[in-house]
Amino acid sequence: MATSMFAGDSGSIRAVMAEMNITPLVDVMLVLLVIFMIAAPMVTRSIDLKLPQVPPPDTQVTKPPHLSLRVLDNGQFTLEGVALSEQALASALGEAARHAPNTIVDVAAGENADYQAFTTALATARHSGISNIALQ
Repeated sequence: MATSMFAGDSGSIRAVMAEMNITPLVDVMLVLLVIFMIAAPMVTRSIDLKLPQVPPPDTQVTKPPHLSLRVLDNGQFTLEGVALSEQALASALGEAARHAPNTIVDVAAGENADYQAFTTALATARHSGISNIALQ
């Protein structure tokens, strides 16, 4: 008795099934659907930007004033080379902010300056109304 590769238990020949397995296709499509569901809100979101505007050519641009604030190693503050206490620093920075709101304060700290004194200088500058603070 000869057996073929398609022979069943009863000896009859079975027909070959020629259907495509769509399970991997469905898996890929579901993964793509999830990716697009996550990515679509990020693509449609807008970002609020304030782009710099070019002044007209006949307008003279003035640079904002710069102040140099330094925190010394012993915790003292100097503004433009003048030693100040924390209260005097707050009043001097407040006066500078009222005089020119776009004033830039360059804050620098000594090599062995106390971190708390540095953060106090930053907080004092921020609370005085200065919004342009540069760290050195």
